[in-house]
Amino acid sequence: MVKTIKILISGRVQGVFFRDFVKQQADKLNIKGFSRNIADNFLEIIAQGDEKSLKKLISKVKTGPKFAKVDKIDVSAETSDEVFNEFKILY
Repeated sequence: MVKTIKILISGRVQGVFFRDFVKQQADKLNIKGFSRNIADNFLEIIAQGDEKSLKKLISKVKTGPKFAKVDKIDVSAETSDEVFNEFKILY
């Protein structure tokens, strides 16, 4: 069953290729959706996929890429009628 979640990450998550990192992980896990910077030091991810893959993505983004520093991560279920066809980086 496809689920949709929202992940909000704070810390040193901008300027460290975090969105690219998320896209690489999402593509490996067949997760659809997007990632975007939303404010200073915040990254938002909307992800759709099966529960097992979403849990793996959450695990990966808790540390992020090499130069990132994740201070806090919030995960919430989303109710969305939108169906994503790919994972995108929004600028």
